Amino acid sequence: MPPADDLLTEYVLRAVECVPPGQVATYGDIAALVGTGPRQVGRIMATDGSPVPWWRIVNARGTLGPWRRALEHWADEGIGLNARGDGCALAVHRADPVRLAAAYARATADLPTR
Repeated sequence: MPPADDLLTEYVLRAVECVPPGQVATYGDIAALVGTGPRQVGRIMATDGSPVPWWRIVNARGTLGPWRRALEHWADEGIGLNARGDGCALAVHRADPVRLAAAYARATADLPTR
């Protein structure tokens, strides 16, 4: 079994991979799926999130630290900007929580229980 931190990281990264193209989820959405806090999700994304679609994970306002780097990805996926122009239109592009939870359950079925 992997160490606890490695297991948490794996759960978070798999949750992020479940967010469909053209949609976003908040750090809090991912934290609720995994059973951790949004800050832990943010830490994991900052240190280990480069292999997954990091641009689909935003804060509660629809922004993320490197949001300007996300613009090309958002444009490719059809994720529109918010009225302020400083993040995505979260109300329009937020992933459906029921579908996200179902995809997450399938994606983590092979992992040990945390």
